[in-house]
Amino acid sequence: EAQLVESGGGSVQPGGSLRLSCVASGYTYSSYCIAWFRQTPGKEREWVADMSPSGRPHVALALTDRFTIAKDTNGHTLFLQMNNLKPQDTATYVCAASTYRLGRCNNRDYTYWGQGTQVTVSS
Repeated sequence: EAQLVESGGGSVQPGGSLRLSCVASGYTYSSYCIAWFRQTPGKEREWVADMSPSGRPHVALALTDRFTIAKDTNGHTLFLQMNNLKPQDTATYVCAASTYRLGRCNNRDYTYWGQGTQVTVSS
């Protein structure tokens, strides 16, 4: 059974850092990209970053100065490093897997979703 499990969320003060992890299991890793989204009640879900199985990262343009994405050597865990956090980064961060074909991630249809991890930035 395919599964994505997030961890690493918590409460931090503005300017702090967190590293989120998304552990994938139960599917063929080379066939899927993994993305991070964040969601706040009453707002549309926001795409944050993704990485292809080949290791090609993408981060939302507005976040590239503070967020980076990386994976471990076996490709099963994706990390989201978040620095200089701001109150507006407060959200539930969720990872999701989409198919990877012809060198591109399918950004329209996500097959597997995690449960999310809460990030709260407040003084």
